[in-house]
Amino acid sequence: MLRELTIRQFAIIDQLSIDFDRGFHVLTGETGAGKSILVDALGLVMGGRASSEYVRHGAKKAEIEALFEVDRDDWIWTQLEDWGISSEQADILIRREITSNGKSTCRINGRLVTVSMLKQIGPKLLNICGQHEHQSLLDVEEHLEWLDEFAGKEVLEIRLKYQEKYRQYRRIEKELASLHRSEEEINQQIDYYQFQRDEIAAAALEAGEEEELRQERNRLAHMEKLMSHTSLAYEWLEGEGKGLDLMGQAMAQIEEVARIDESMQEISEGIQSSFYQLEEVVRRLGDYRDTLEFDPERLHAVEERLHVIEQLKRKYGKSIPEILAYQQTIERKLEQLTSIDTSKAELIEQHDQQLKECQRLAEELTKRRKKAAQQLETQVEKELSELNMGSTVFHVAFFPTTMRDVQLGETGQDMIEFQIAPNPGEPLKPLNKIASGGELSRIMLALKCIFIHHHPVQTMIFDEIDTGVSGRTAQAIAERIALLAKKNQILCVTHLPQVACMADLHYYIYKKAKDDKTNAFVQKLGQEERTLELARMLGGVEVTEKTKQHAEEMLYLAEKVKDG
Repeated sequence: MLRELTIRQFAIIDQLSIDFDRGFHVLTGETGAGKSILVDALGLVMGGRASSEYVRHGAKKAEIEALFEVDRDDWIWTQLEDWGISSEQADILIRREITSNGKSTCRINGRLVTVSMLKQIGPKLLNICGQHEHQSLLDVEEHLEWLDEFAGKEVLEIRLKYQEKYRQYRRIEKELASLHRSEEEINQQIDYYQFQRDEIAAAALEAGEEEELRQERNRLAHMEKLMSHTSLAYEWLEGEGKGLDLMGQAMAQIEEVARIDESMQEISEGIQSSFYQLEEVVRRLGDYRDTLEFDPERLHAVEERLHVIEQLKRKYGKSIPEILAYQQTIERKLEQLTSIDTSKAELIEQHDQQLKECQRLAEELTKRRKKAAQQLETQVEKELSELNMGSTVFHVAFFPTTMRDVQLGETGQDMIEFQIAPNPGEPLKPLNKIASGGELSRIMLALKCIFIHHHPVQTMIFDEIDTGVSGRTAQAIAERIALLAKKNQILCVTHLPQVACMADLHYYIYKKAKDDKTNAFVQKLGQEERTLELARMLGGVEVTEKTKQHAEEMLYLAEKVKDG
């Protein structure tokens, strides 16, 4: 459960820290006081999208820390250990920072994690039910998601298998569609690829050839200089009285010196080594000089070859290896196009097999969904009866697949819709056609009460789920949330005194302006303060003795209900 929430420089919050306990918590305050800001902060703890707009004006960054107490045998610890995150105590500390430029960092027990990692464990720690979820009840596309989540692991596993097969089926379907092109178009494609293949093949390219040709062109283009410099160098080194001859004479003199003075032996050996190396250089220089010959025809041939390579590079790749790789690609395409009949027959067989498997899994999904739908209907109606909607009929309608453009889709063959008949004798109609705001609130609460037993979560947050209700209905909602809070930690943002009086802990949210800055604050209310806040909620701005007495009576009766 959530033990502590600390917020710094977030929206209109400078700094605040709230301690939580087990049971039912309510957060009340004037409209705009900052109640929704706390919910937004907890949403970021769950991995919600960060924005620079959350950072308090003038601050460099916003910080949110949430401390959770989690049983050591909970699945979450297994996941954290897989990520290399541990704790000596049963505590999980999630920290989220958002900078003024919109960047955010996430940490769990001090270790950096990604937002996607936070999203994996966040929903296991917190479940936020806000007004946007009311709207999801009006979205027919979401109804199947609700049903599958209620149906549980078996349906979700079959759905995953179906989706994998369906993706394969759609891929093959697209491949078949590409093969259904006209024969003329295919022949044109074959001619085009053959031309490209033959043009590249005719060039007979070799890897490394271009660099060798460029070097050869450079030599041929500067042949006169090469011949002149090489001949001069050779003449200076070879012949009587030249470099090699002079070095030989010097070597002979040093050898004589070394015979007398052994300390000169190393120098003598060095000169000998240099002499033999120079002798080899002179030999190779002569060989190179003999190979030099001005050949304008060869220069022209090299230029032509480089031009061919450059033309191919403009068409098929930036280098010879890329051109050769492209040649292999079009060879494969030609093979596919020329063997299209065989490929088509194989694809049709695969298509039929995948379609049969998709249909089988879709039928299995429908069967299990209908069974789950009956259970969901019964449980929702039972919950609604506790929420002052005892005569309401809740129905999960399955529509025939002929109403769809295609029989199979990403989630199977089913198209469903939640329908209700709020009053006896009325026909079933879609939620988005007849459900009022108060009815939507109660249906949402009913679903949440059901789902928390199927998918346990330690802390549930209701953000103004009681919107659009009053009187006896508000009392029914309050009692239902209080019952839920006996096994779960509940945080509820509310404007209704009927809900607030049922809480175990009451927090008052307010804001103050000072030095041209507005700050939001949270105050944990004692018994007397709580009475005054309930009186304010009952009577508005002015608190009278009568409203105080009414508030005290509500608190007294609420305790009796909870104890009962």
